[in-house]
Amino acid sequence: MRTRRLLPIAGCVLAAILLSLYFLHAHHRAEAATDAPAATPAVSVATAHNGFIANQLTVAGVFQAYQEIDVHGKVSGYIRHIYVDIGDRVHQGQMLAVLEVPELQAEVAGAQAGITQTEQNISRLQNEVAREQATYAAVHANYTRLKQASDQQPGLVAAQELEDALAKDRSAASQVDAAKSAVAAAQGQLGVSRAENLRVTSMEQYATITAPYNGVVTMRYADTGALIPAGTAEGLNQAVVRLAQSDVLRLRMSVPERDVPLVHVGSQVAVHVQATGQQFAGTVVRYTRDVSNSTRTMLTEVDVNNPDLKLTPGMYADVTFNLEQKNDALIVPASAIIQGDQPSVMLVDNNNRVQKRPIVLGISGANSQEVTSGLQPGDRIVIGGQSELQPGQQVTPQPAKSDLENYQQTKQKGGQ
Repeated sequence: MRTRRLLPIAGCVLAAILLSLYFLHAHHRAEAATDAPAATPAVSVATAHNGFIANQLTVAGVFQAYQEIDVHGKVSGYIRHIYVDIGDRVHQGQMLAVLEVPELQAEVAGAQAGITQTEQNISRLQNEVAREQATYAAVHANYTRLKQASDQQPGLVAAQELEDALAKDRSAASQVDAAKSAVAAAQGQLGVSRAENLRVTSMEQYATITAPYNGVVTMRYADTGALIPAGTAEGLNQAVVRLAQSDVLRLRMSVPERDVPLVHVGSQVAVHVQATGQQFAGTVVRYTRDVSNSTRTMLTEVDVNNPDLKLTPGMYADVTFNLEQKNDALIVPASAIIQGDQPSVMLVDNNNRVQKRPIVLGISGANSQEVTSGLQPGDRIVIGGQSELQPGQQVTPQPAKSDLENYQQTKQKGGQ
């Protein structure tokens, strides 16, 4: 009985001893944790360095044919033959179509006949001049003899006879002048006839429609036998084909108003065509020098050589401008910049302690930023997690991964 009474008491004493040991162990662990130094956090750093930086602008552009026209006939007629179809490449001067214009052919024949008739008339009048000159020579010789005889021996020749000879002499001279005037008039008419022949011949040549430049047929409007009105006919401007010059393309894009002062002829651009995967450099060749009131943009053009026609008018491209650039700028990752009233960065000094340094910014690149004041080449700049650090804090610097800068920059852009 006495042993049974002691068992509960022994159990309580054992439990009290175990509980005391547990609290004593926990107290020692807390003291150990308090006495142990805190672990220094690891931070990703990048080194400020000198290099090339550019303020870039990327806009969408669209390719257009360098020239594009609807080819009309100068004269009205039926298509006798058409030699091209859509997609055909043609060369300057190549025959595209031939028109049948019977009335024009008749006009050409009439003009040539008019020239022949006028030339024959001139020949006849020239013979008339020769005949009148011969008559004048005989009459003038007779008058001269009578005049000499009358002068040598007055009264030998009757005065009436001498006056009649003088009248005939003057009449013959007038006939010569009249014949010469007729020849001159006929020669003038020959010039008119030749000019008319040139006009109708030129019009006949317009019946053959040729390509004004190298290009591609993008549309065909008529077939053999179709009646094509003259291109000058008001309200009846039906073309034969549409021709686009595609071996050189115009890449047109709209530049925002704020960047207009930085664009000039000769500005270098990088072109990326998503449809073909092509990437190449280009140069601004012209711009409108006028900002649109509706879009607040300025139309700008880059000429792109396209000899193999891989690029097609209507395709889109991404065009990147280097608006400002510097070859020896002090560069840090854009993700390292702490924005505010005074931009700053967190850098790690030689003792691996964090410092907050105010800076002055320069050119902004896609993923980088120029610093014009506040840093030196070789300074280690913290990337990411700047808000969790305090000036003077001990850290463990680690080189930033190659994609961390771009990732941080993308994250910042997305949060704006």
